[in-house]
Amino acid sequence: MKRLFPVVLALAMVSVGVTTRADVKTQERTKATFEGMLGKMVGMVGGKSAKEGIVSTVAVKGDRMMKVTDTTGQIIDLAEEKVYDLDMKKKTYKVTTFEELRRQMVEAREKAEAQMKEEREEPEQGEAPEMEIDFDVKQTGQTKTIAGHATQEIVVTITTRQKGKTLEEGGGMVLATNSWLATDVPELKEIQDFHMRYAQKLGDVLTGGASAQQMAAAMAMFPGMKAAMERMQQENVKVEGSPLASTMVMESVKSADEMAAAQKPESGGGGLGGMLARKITKKSDPTPRSKVMTTESETLSIATAVADTDVAIPAGFKEKK
Repeated sequence: MKRLFPVVLALAMVSVGVTTRADVKTQERTKATFEGMLGKMVGMVGGKSAKEGIVSTVAVKGDRMMKVTDTTGQIIDLAEEKVYDLDMKKKTYKVTTFEELRRQMVEAREKAEAQMKEEREEPEQGEAPEMEIDFDVKQTGQTKTIAGHATQEIVVTITTRQKGKTLEEGGGMVLATNSWLATDVPELKEIQDFHMRYAQKLGDVLTGGASAQQMAAAMAMFPGMKAAMERMQQENVKVEGSPLASTMVMESVKSADEMAAAQKPESGGGGLGGMLARKITKKSDPTPRSKVMTTESETLSIATAVADTDVAIPAGFKEKK
């Protein structure tokens, strides 16, 4: 699976209503770590970048964004609705339309759902329970300087739980994001805006340092994941600033029934947490919370001068059919 582009989850928390387009170029470090079975799947296709993260340069100019590392590059053109994946060593590129990406995301999700169905030790009974989502934002008062800008820390926690029950009773999922926000970097809103416009065109939620295919697989494993991310986008007016560094941790929480079943490996667990945890952890695991995914992102430098060549296919590159 090729990386589409890192979209830091914290970007969905801030206002993206940019009315005047401006150019911006940044250097950033991103990393996404998946745990358990999903981690093994991603590690098999992610290679070195999945283990160590990547340092990349991102340039936005109008409806084009280019992200490049020492080995790979990608150009996203919102007007053309095309993505150009570059091989910097072989000097070749491949073109994929947004329509093709949508189809790949659907296929990846369906494949993951089918695989998880085969992995289940027992069929689920009835329909999935209705979920409720709790949203909390806290300013910690902590500050630090990142890429020459003063930032303040906020912690956003989204909890997805079974309706009418506490997280401990019915189980669920917790999404916690620690972000360091700067209020004096308006240029970064251009990148945020571009990410959101791209996600809207694809008609799905993109996040973290993961590809759309990877996120489709994760959402198939954890049904509450997409709802939690959509809720985070809906709350974007509550936080101001641009994230210069973010760490997001997603955890699956076992229900009381699942915890009881963990002491009896031969018996089954129930509740939303039981279904979620059963998909990625062993029944005999007595841990109430299981980490699913961690994403990290840090901005290293920011500039406002962007040339046309910064968002164009490099000279001498040939299309790979």
